[in-house]
Order: sequence, then C-alpha cells, then structure tokens
Amino acid sequence: MVVGLGNPGPRYDDTRHNVGWWVIDRFAFDHGFGPFERGRRSFESSGRVKGRRIRLLKPRTWMNRSGLALTTLWREEEDFRLETGLLVVTDDANLDVGRVRFRRGGGAGGHNGLRSVNAALGTTSYARLRIGVGVVPAGEDLADWVLSPLPEEDEERIVALLPELSRAVGVWADEGIDAAMNRFNQ
Repeated sequence: MVVGLGNPGPRYDDTRHNVGWWVIDRFAFDHGFGPFERGRRSFESSGRVKGRRIRLLKPRTWMNRSGLALTTLWREEEDFRLETGLLVVTDDANLDVGRVRFRRGGGAGGHNGLRSVNAALGTTSYARLRIGVGVVPAGEDLADWVLSPLPEEDEERIVALLPELSRAVGVWADEGIDAAMNRFNQ
C-alpha cells in the first residue's frame, strides 16, 4: 500500500503539500493503473507490478487528518505487515527542493500529515518517502509555506524527478526499504 499525502481540491494541486499525490499519480500512470476511484475517505487505485498487487491511496481528508483514511484500510489487506507493506509519500519542508529521503520509520518531523498517520496507526514503524520542497524561510509561517504554490523553477525540478520517484516506489515494493534507501536517498 502506497499512500500519497496531500490536500483535496484544485486549490491545492500545485502546492508543496501535494507532492505526495504527484508521485503516486506518476506511479499509477507509469504502470497503467486504472483511474483513482472515490472511496470512503480516499481516492484509490490498484494494479499489479511484477506480479505484486499495489494499492495506491490519496486521502480525501485535509492533511492534518490524513490518518483517518488509513484507520481500517490497512487491516482489510490479508497478511498485511505494516512495517514492510506501507509506504507514505510526503513533502518535506526541512529538505532542499528535490532532495529525496526514504526512511524506515521515525517521528513526524513537524509534519501534521505524518503526525495524523502515526496516531491513526499507533506506530511510527512504517516506511516513508520524503521529498524536499524547500526549507521554510526564516520568519515565514510553515502552513503558509507548504500551502503555497511552488515557484516555477522548483516545480520544474520536482516534476523532472517524478519518473525517478516512480521507479523508487517500485524498488521499495519489489526489493524493500533498504534497497530504496541505498539507491535513491540524495
């Protein structure tokens, strides 16, 4: 299961906070998944990659309530192991634009979406892929920063990374978090 964090609605499409949605949209496109369907608390798509079923989710809740989309979904999967079967893809305002960090687990790092996921799952032991959207300038409000559109140059940089990030999600699904960290962290 791959969960891209973001905010619903066209107003947020080009904001820093929706980079997680960009990545799973690209992954779905690259692998010929069907369109995202509206579920109870998320938009969902699924397909097979190298014989493995992959379920993609984009929570329909606001970012700070992202965990609500996961409270029951991961329990529906037979033989699902949270530590190896879940990847959360999100923006990171503590990393320079285009920096990529896979992590095995850990805290929220000030990210309200990850804080909500941690609370909903009752653990921080799941993989995450964090994509740098630029470090918040001194004196700027974090919420205003992540909810603002990316400058054209920064957006182009992240969009150019999407094919590699899609491959990275595939490596995580096929080979695990260690292989993804070794090949894609920068």
